[in-house]
Amino acid sequence: MRVLVTGGAGFIGSHVVEALAARGHEPVVFDARADPAHDVRDADAVAGALAGIDAVCHQAAMVGLGDGVRDAAEYVGRNDLGTAVLVAAMAGRGIRELVLAGSMVVYGEGSYACPRHGTVRPGPRTVAALDAGRFEPLCPACGVPLEPGLVAEDAPADPRNVYAATKLAQEHLAAAWARATGGTAVSLRYHNVYGPRMPRDTPYAGVASFFRSALAAGRAPRVFEDGRQRRDFVHVRDVAAANVAALEAGTEPGALTAYNTGSGTPHTVGELAHALAGACGGPEPVVTGEYRLGDVRHITADSSRLRADLGWKAETGFEEGMREFAEDGTARSAR
Repeated sequence: MRVLVTGGAGFIGSHVVEALAARGHEPVVFDARADPAHDVRDADAVAGALAGIDAVCHQAAMVGLGDGVRDAAEYVGRNDLGTAVLVAAMAGRGIRELVLAGSMVVYGEGSYACPRHGTVRPGPRTVAALDAGRFEPLCPACGVPLEPGLVAEDAPADPRNVYAATKLAQEHLAAAWARATGGTAVSLRYHNVYGPRMPRDTPYAGVASFFRSALAAGRAPRVFEDGRQRRDFVHVRDVAAANVAALEAGTEPGALTAYNTGSGTPHTVGELAHALAGACGGPEPVVTGEYRLGDVRHITADSSRLRADLGWKAETGFEEGMREFAEDGTARSAR
């Protein structure tokens, strides 16, 4: 296939381009970092780029948490207007296959179980609780500590910030396009992606990049809360392979199919800090007790649907991936 990769010069997109080429496909990069004229909000530029294209892998987005609602218009413009322009142009060109870079942030908090009330959905954590070092969400019915679990794709969406809201809106736009055109749309809901070429100075880089930067400067990584927050750290090459698998699979026409895309093995933020410190030979992490209001406590998802439907599985283990990440010299500043 000849595949247009929006955001193909970025961290994840560049790995998708390599994975497509390795499978014998012809990737075509569309990225404002490579060419300022490559703006997904520019209908003429997008329509021109789609000439002769068989499928689209849509990685381009404004990422991270940003500055709250003050950045809302920029997020909506880049993510949602950009996606709307893209799918409209695809409809005009008769292109019927789309893979979208989704995100697990659409779920908000993760899955929790109460020993008395079963599966529950706790609300946002309060300032008073966080100030007191009470980081674990409590059962909204009886107030006892909850047991975190894995989130499945049919869990209700609950985006907790503007970025998350735009990622959910991207899925709705892709689903509307698929229904109207009979196209196939896949949203790969990425977890905490890390690996070579991860940028240093963007909110999307997250704790893995921040910890590595601290260690490179000889400083101890600063771990917020108590370090026991659970996440799923998935290697960028595995994410790129999931994109190729989704493009080649031919999923259900006329609908959007969402797939959680994680390693399947949760780790805590503290474990991440210790793994990187060990790989870098740097100082031990410091657990600070600080917090960011609005952060979720635990978010790990069940990626078994992706494995079952598309035959994909994560190949890079946590320790191996962290050693490679610690030694990576290709990180760059984000623009």
